[in-house]
Amino acid sequence: MLTEYLRAAMKKARYEILPDDNTFYGEIPGFDGVYANADTLEGCRDELEEVLEEWIFFRISRNLSLPVVDGIELVIKEAL
Repeated sequence: MLTEYLRAAMKKARYEILPDDNTFYGEIPGFDGVYANADTLEGCRDELEEVLEEWIFFRISRNLSLPVVDGIELVIKEAL
């Protein structure tokens, strides 16, 4: 389920080349604070995926909700 969620979120990523230094900038709409910048598109994608993973784990650790992506909803259940 987590892998599907990550893949679906990454498919929503938007990239652009920054005119200042010709580096790549990427972000995922709906995931505030999830962005990356790198010299290559592949490097930007890798960094963005890592930031996304950390963002998800942070939100889980704080019991914060996660956006639904393409019908995939990650719900954290409290362990007994």
